[in-house]
Amino acid sequence: MSFRGRPWPRSVSGTLGIGAVALIASVVLSACGNNPSATSTTTPSQSGAGHAAPTTTPTQADVVTIKSAAVAGLGSVLVNSHGRTLYTLSSESAGKLTCTVASGCTQSWFETVLPSGSTAVIATGGAQSSMLGSEPGATGTVVTYHGWPLYTFSGDNAANQANGEGLQSFGGTWYVMSASGAPVTPASAAGSPSPSPSGYGY
Repeated sequence: MSFRGRPWPRSVSGTLGIGAVALIASVVLSACGNNPSATSTTTPSQSGAGHAAPTTTPTQADVVTIKSAAVAGLGSVLVNSHGRTLYTLSSESAGKLTCTVASGCTQSWFETVLPSGSTAVIATGGAQSSMLGSEPGATGTVVTYHGWPLYTFSGDNAANQANGEGLQSFGGTWYVMSASGAPVTPASAAGSPSPSPSGYGY
């Protein structure tokens, strides 16, 4: 906006000082700034254009590893990545759960659960990936082996212990699981070969 070609108003030129003129000039500039034709245009953000979506790689904490190891008196059985023996409960099969939070079972027997949002389960060291699966459990998505939910036992204080073998509670009997997908009962343990030096007895 401009006053070119127009005389200053008489009141301005005759009575107002420099400060008043400056005030009017600022109003004029402000009016020009509010003119839609004078507004500046902004370039849309390019943060989402031309860039691939971020990918995430599962960390060690996101991956559940199932393997086999030798446990004294039982042969080669399934253990987790920390070497803790994995158990199944004889009363649980085909999605039936008898180890529940309400019964207090999960305070002593801990489900092998997938971390939130993870589906990564790895079979190694004699365990068979074709046997792995998952299903809804009492405390999360529990890892299964040949259809059996897998647990660790609070009574095992170190790797390669099996103090829960043969215990009866919560509707069934607790057995360690072999890499072949069968619970290791006293009869099957008695007939199993001695563990080989590599840790695999099957």
